[in-house]
Amino acid sequence: MDNFIFQNPVKLLFGKGQVSNLAEELKKYGKNVLVVYGGGSIKKNGVYDDVMNVLKEGGMTVHEFGGVEPNPRLSTAIAAADLCKRADIDVIVAVGGGSVIDCTKLIASAAKYDGNPWDFVIQKATPQEALPFGTVLTLSATSSEMNAGSVITNEETQEKYGWGTPLNYPKFSILDPSYTMSVPRDQTVNGIVDTMSHIFEEYFNESSNTPFQDEMCESALRTLISTGAQVVDQPNDYDLRATMMLAGVWGLNGFLRMGYTGDWGTHDIEHAVSAIYDIPHAGGLSILFPEWMRYTMHLNPQRYAQLAVKAFGVDSTGKTDEETALEGINKLEEFWSSIGAPRKLADFDIDDSKIDLMAEKAAARGPLGNFAKLNKEDVVKILTNSL
Repeated sequence: MDNFIFQNPVKLLFGKGQVSNLAEELKKYGKNVLVVYGGGSIKKNGVYDDVMNVLKEGGMTVHEFGGVEPNPRLSTAIAAADLCKRADIDVIVAVGGGSVIDCTKLIASAAKYDGNPWDFVIQKATPQEALPFGTVLTLSATSSEMNAGSVITNEETQEKYGWGTPLNYPKFSILDPSYTMSVPRDQTVNGIVDTMSHIFEEYFNESSNTPFQDEMCESALRTLISTGAQVVDQPNDYDLRATMMLAGVWGLNGFLRMGYTGDWGTHDIEHAVSAIYDIPHAGGLSILFPEWMRYTMHLNPQRYAQLAVKAFGVDSTGKTDEETALEGINKLEEFWSSIGAPRKLADFDIDDSKIDLMAEKAAARGPLGNFAKLNKEDVVKILTNSL
């Protein structure tokens, strides 16, 4: 494994009723609060009322900003940052899933910046300060509640990139599994796919001698497969939701990737697809990842075979590494399909008319991936195989 320095400063408050601590956590940073949320589901499932009641009882001055998109947009972050400046906001609380939290990270930095915050996303500038923020999580998927990463779409240029700095860690995150019980089945499925995809990106990495990390990834995947198969049909089971929530946090909080970076090429391809077609991120990943695996398997068949055996229970007796690996990839695709994830781009009415454009955007900043170095031509082939 590679040398590394690890630090994760996020305070987690996990379990039923932890929202009662929200006001006290926010008061450490001020009393003038902006509550950021998405399309309004929190007003239907009771989370909004819980949050507002705690803030009111805590004597906080509350401002609201709703309407954050599933693929959060630059223009939305700019509008919310402008509100922060006008209202002299002290601290932000993001109430929602990864999209709301990702957007809040840009809002927090943009509120302390006079230029275009897209500068941060394309690494033209680095935030020097940011408003503090916390989160109340309502969807298990991205681990944005415990990392500094953020993905933002520039709707004008049809670009979608990930970015992040040490200033973009939440100060705290409130994780109540009961807040995820009202999540629709398709979003629950998206959360399973997204969490597993993060682990795959870390598992296929550029390093060697990572047996401990491998075992953690493989066991996490086994748990996600077992729990995921149950939670889609038992959405109100607290224990299942708690397991999924903790798995979502661990999927990308840095613990599984100590000693390496991971690949991330599939995420780059999906970002290009959803930047153009605005499809759910996890929906794109469920289509692209099996095809990425088939396309790159030749680079290290033994590693793919190891994953097949340890995560998907493939019996490798009498089989080559390639045969074992392909069986594992098929099992992954079958599992995702069994819980309702899409299998082909055609499921989103995407044809071959913009494949070249998507590939161009995916490779716009040079070769993508670390385990498998891909160029535009490789991306075209993977997208074509995904139709």
